[in-house]
Amino acid sequence: MAKFPHSPGVAALARLTPTTHVIPSGTRLARVYYAGGRHPKAWNAFRYFGPVNARWDHQTRNSDGEAEVQDRGTYYTATDAKTCLAETFQSTRRIDRAFHSPWLVVFETASPLLVLDLTGDFATRMGTSMAIHSGSRERARAWARDLYEAFKDIQGIQYASSMNGGAPAFALNERALKLPVFPAHPLFHRALSDDVMLDPLKHAAQALGYAL
Repeated sequence: MAKFPHSPGVAALARLTPTTHVIPSGTRLARVYYAGGRHPKAWNAFRYFGPVNARWDHQTRNSDGEAEVQDRGTYYTATDAKTCLAETFQSTRRIDRAFHSPWLVVFETASPLLVLDLTGDFATRMGTSMAIHSGSRERARAWARDLYEAFKDIQGIQYASSMNGGAPAFALNERALKLPVFPAHPLFHRALSDDVMLDPLKHAAQALGYAL
């Protein structure tokens, strides 16, 4: 069997007992997002257009095979800023402080969140391997869709960042919004172009081997 096969389908996955993780209320999470460009976002906004080229998008395509705005939303976040930078700028391996106005936000979760834990042996038990974190994104998105439908109470996926040594990261889905997720104000919120960000970004870029 291939180490990263296709999903066995919703029914087969639903028969499994999943490994889950509770992100406690008050957990500090970080996110890099774009405040500019054609589709600007707020720091606490889920993305309802998809699927795009992100690994864990659980959105479905329309009858023409195209991405569209829908009821399914995603929110990518991680436990530290370096992971967010590694993931956001992986295609160019350059931290671009200006293009589409990237911002870094750090906040504390306002409610506990229940996520599937794909960082351990559940990936093997469900029929794949840790290759799901670094293999074909299109295939990973098919797994994400089936997992979303198989486990109706799950509010996201915990995954291992392939760009930062397996550091914990999360792809939350819109079910998380049934309870308050975000605080009224974040702990930290700065544009990457802000002068105060230059030294921390230099350190992160050096650690990752990225340009700045």
